[in-house]
Amino acid sequence: MARSITLDQDECIGCQSCVEICPEVFGFDQEIEKAFVLKGADGDLACAQEAADSCPVACIVVG
Repeated sequence: MARSITLDQDECIGCQSCVEICPEVFGFDQEIEKAFVLKGADGDLACAQEAADSCPVACIVVG
């Protein structure tokens, strides 16, 4: 079963910690000052989980 990575932009505070930890999975939209999951980025689940664990508002789900 494939696992997915989601990020709730409504909850994102734009701290960019996920982008710093895992730039191959997360990007940052400068216009809205929110992070997002890069299209097709589902390969490095360990890295994504580390980013999720570091998110101060817990808006990332790896599942």
